[in-house]
Amino acid sequence: MKKSDVIIIGAGAAGLMCAWQAARRGRSVLVIDHMRKIGEKIRISGGGKCNFTNMHCSADNFISQNPNFCKSALKRFTPRDFLQLLKDHKIDFHQKRYDYSADESSKGQMFCNGSAQNIVDMLQFNIENAEGKFQLATKIKEIKVKDIKNHDEKFIISTDKGDFSCYSLVISSGGLSIPKIGASNFGYETAKKFGLNIIAPRAGLVPLTFDEELLSKTSSLSGLSVDAKVSCGKGVFREGLLFTHRGLSGPAILQVSSYWQEGAEVIVDLAPDLNVFEALKYARDKQPRQMLRSVLSGITPNRIAALIADLSDSDTRIADLSDKKLRIVSDIVNSWKIKPKGSEGYRTAEVTIGGVDTNEISSKTFEASKVKGLYFIGEVLDVTGHLGGHNFQWAWSSGHCAGQVV
Repeated sequence: MKKSDVIIIGAGAAGLMCAWQAARRGRSVLVIDHMRKIGEKIRISGGGKCNFTNMHCSADNFISQNPNFCKSALKRFTPRDFLQLLKDHKIDFHQKRYDYSADESSKGQMFCNGSAQNIVDMLQFNIENAEGKFQLATKIKEIKVKDIKNHDEKFIISTDKGDFSCYSLVISSGGLSIPKIGASNFGYETAKKFGLNIIAPRAGLVPLTFDEELLSKTSSLSGLSVDAKVSCGKGVFREGLLFTHRGLSGPAILQVSSYWQEGAEVIVDLAPDLNVFEALKYARDKQPRQMLRSVLSGITPNRIAALIADLSDSDTRIADLSDKKLRIVSDIVNSWKIKPKGSEGYRTAEVTIGGVDTNEISSKTFEASKVKGLYFIGEVLDVTGHLGGHNFQWAWSSGHCAGQVV
């Protein structure tokens, strides 16, 4: 049996950061993953440039049943701390240019100038330089706990490549999003095995889909992108919205999808800088002979203008429309209430909402309160960030903090 001080299951962002920090403290570290490559989510993110953090990252950018849990780690390892690591390793980066109308939570997005692989290479180099080891393409069969004698191994991990043991076991296996790159429910099942509670997982940062009736009305808009303000529950975001052949996508929709649940309405403002009712009344007074869709074309793209005229059953001269009718039209533009059929699910979701209940985890050490030596970090926890680099920062912060104590 191969012994290590620390075994980390999951070679994603959080696990790699934790491994680096633990190994540099002189701990013997082994990272186990069922995939053949490490850091796959890092490598594919941001179009291969990796949106690795957000300079405005704070607890306000996260969703959790325990909203205060993430504060400690985010303060102890900040976006600037990660930038310093990149500078130390001569990895160039830049801040994304953003539209002035975008929300603050979307601003401050940081990307690599070159390939995201540079970050993966940095993490791997430092782990191996500190004599950390990798055990890849390895399937875990069982995790057992044994009595500790003389601070010897506590956890026995049985795999298809043999048995491994450790005193500190870190679960950083992520959530259910993007199964094609290896996502699984391993972390949740492990937590349940040790008696920890799980907040029901669901897809987050994911496109939303329409039923056939709504799709038939919006099919002409497929591929059209607009600036919009989108809200659902407590989530309100001003960013780009994209009509697709299945429903809605784009940053604003991905953001609000984390707040959407089945049966809920999403409210879309297609002209967030304009009181459309007042604009229509003004047009009726000044240009009474214009058709409604022509007036709307000055407010929204032509295809949307045509759709709104049809939806409101008002494709006539604007002079013929009462205030009540203009209000119906303006409400569709400024507060179009849409009830999605569902989402595209984990196949395209960037993150998983829910996970290991953080009320059972130390916010300082990430150790499970019920099992000494067992730690959970990263996406497997019930901590989910907004779009724009926040989830990577959570991975770095939680991994870094756990790596100081395991």
